[in-house]
This record gives sequence, C-alpha cells and structure tokens, in this order.
Amino acid sequence: MRTFRNEVIRKRLLIDGDGDGDDRRINLLVKRFIKWCNSGSQEEGYSQYQWMLSTLSQCEFSMGKSLLVYDKNLREMENYEKIYKEIECSIAGAHEKIAECKKQILQAKRIRKNCQEYDALAKVIQHHPDRHETLKELEVLGKELEHLSHIKESIEDKLESTQKQFHVLLSTIHELQQTFMEADPKP
Repeated sequence: MRTFRNEVIRKRLLIDGDGDGDDRRINLLVKRFIKWCNSGSQEEGYSQYQWMLSTLSQCEFSMGKSLLVYDKNLREMENYEKIYKEIECSIAGAHEKIAECKKQILQAKRIRKNCQEYDALAKVIQHHPDRHETLKELEVLGKELEHLSHIKESIEDKLESTQKQFHVLLSTIHELQQTFMEADPKP
C-alpha cells in the first residue's frame, strides 16, 4: 500500500512539476477558453473571461516565482561552488601548515637532542679542571721534573764518583796485599 501511495505522489510531482498545480490550471484554462468561445451570453462570457485572466495571472505569478526560485538556486549553486573552492583552499593550506609543523617538530626534536648531548658533555667537562689550572699544574710538574732530573744527575755524579773512589780503594787494597805478600817471605 505504501509503495502504491509513493508511486502516486511521484507521478503527481512528475506531471505537476513543483506541485503548484500549473498543469491542472492550464488544462482548466483551455477548457474554459473553449467554453468561453462557445458561450452564448455576454455576462457568462465576461465572468469566464475574468476567471481566465485570474488563472493566467496565477500561472504567470507561479512561473515568475519558479524563475525566481531557479535564479536563487543558480546563485546558491555558485555560492556553494565558491564556498567549496574556499574549503578546498583551506584544506590545502591546512595540509601545508601540517607539513610545516611536522618539519618544525623534527627540528625541535633535533635541537632537544643536541641540548641533551650538550648537557651531558657539559657535565663531563665540569668534572675536569679548566685549561688555565691544567697549564699551571703542567708547569709545576715540569719544574718538579726538572728538579728531579737535576737531583738524578747529582746522584749519578756522586755514584760515579763513589764508584771511582771505591775502585781506587779496591786497587789500593789489592796493591797493598801484593806489597804485603812480596814483603812477607814464605815460611
């Protein structure tokens, strides 16, 4: 039952257009025109003439209204096209902004990573003395090394002198033994 009713409504809309009843009015107008042409009395002809003018006026009004609606629909379609293009441009702009923001995020991540590495290196460097102190320590150690080198040379000289004296002492003892051995006859 429901499909039959839907079918009837659809046929009426197809026949009647936008549902204003213009086709029905025009059919009635044609019938009244034929009746008017065949009418015998002037009074009846005049009332039918007035009715036909009224019906024509309604049809013209309906047609004017339809034209206005059509023009309005065209303007709305143009407006929708304009809005559609604006939305497409906005979407494209948003995609560009997203791509730019992604680049900025990657750069920020790189900067953050570099800062973390810098902080780690700074902590390691803080544990070591600065260059000025290191150079002072090297200078002190160099002087101490030089002083120790002099002490070493001095000790080596003394050792050499002592070795020479000991060698002389041993030579002298050996000569004395030889002298005592020659002086002492054997029993």
